[in-house]
Amino acid sequence: MQPYVFWFVVAAGLMVAEMFTGTFYMLVLSLAMCVGSLSALLGMNEVQQLTLTALAGIFGIIGLSNWKKKRAAVPDRVRTDIGQMVQVSLWREDGSLRVRYRGAEWNAELETPDTSHEVALYIKAMRGSTLILTAQKPN
Repeated sequence: MQPYVFWFVVAAGLMVAEMFTGTFYMLVLSLAMCVGSLSALLGMNEVQQLTLTALAGIFGIIGLSNWKKKRAAVPDRVRTDIGQMVQVSLWREDGSLRVRYRGAEWNAELETPDTSHEVALYIKAMRGSTLILTAQKPN
């Protein structure tokens, strides 16, 4: 088997693995393997192929980590959502709710499960895309 074929097969395998993880790290490693394959196609020896692949992987992982840290910061939009009133569309038996807010349906949970169904509900926090609701308007 030619070295470039090996690199491309490993890259394809990592892309398939990425489909199951969804973290983008396997995708970065797959792209690093493509660098190794291209270096093999250019006629570089194994040491050069491994070195370029390792460097591409290291810099790719560092870049992805920095990108994810920047995206993890709480957007200002979330802060403006706190204290806003929502309209309940559906009360489920397990205590979760579907609410209408900003023109869309959202999953929601009550801060305290003994909240009456008759009171107005306000957003107290967000956990992912789930709204945490309370009967008392937060400051």
